[in-house]
Amino acid sequence: MPRGEFLLSAEKTICYEFLKRILELLPNETTPDGLTSTDAAVGQFFSVTFHEVGHAAFDMFNVPIFGHEEDAADNFATFIVLQFGKGQARRLISGAAWAWRVYLGDYQKNPVVQTRLTAFATDHGLPQERFYNLVCLAFGANSQEFADFASSLPPTRAPNCSHEYQTVLQAFRQEIRPHLDMEQARLVLDTDWLEQLEAKPLPQK
Repeated sequence: MPRGEFLLSAEKTICYEFLKRILELLPNETTPDGLTSTDAAVGQFFSVTFHEVGHAAFDMFNVPIFGHEEDAADNFATFIVLQFGKGQARRLISGAAWAWRVYLGDYQKNPVVQTRLTAFATDHGLPQERFYNLVCLAFGANSQEFADFASSLPPTRAPNCSHEYQTVLQAFRQEIRPHLDMEQARLVLDTDWLEQLEAKPLPQK
């Protein structure tokens, strides 16, 4: 098999497994705080997709990065999702956070996390770190809309979340925004991507 066809086949397999895992992590019904299966599915999909878009943007625009690029890509993805209009940001961020909550389990009742030492050597942040970073950026972006997220944050972290969001905002404005057609970007962000999905229930697990 030619190398190009092999890579395409591998990408299709990865995409299939990714989509399959998203469907496996969906809530069976609307949660007490209003999260729907659609929110969880699309929130996770957008979060992972924009994470990869972040990597591409850093490469194409020669964005300088201090620290781990994987953390920067996570922040990029969360920032982009937070820019969606028509109430979608809240739903999509909550959907993305749902995946981490499911993965981490009942962490509030059992806050002592056991993990192998080698887990700290990966270039990706640990799931616990990625969850808290996402929640903190959302709370820092809009402490009223995401007021309930504060209960998930340690009291030592919450007060600094606004500064963390402003740091990402400044980096985006300086390194990414000059390369974008903001009129077209606003059109995309203000499109209600969730609207049509509401009439088409997601397949049951």
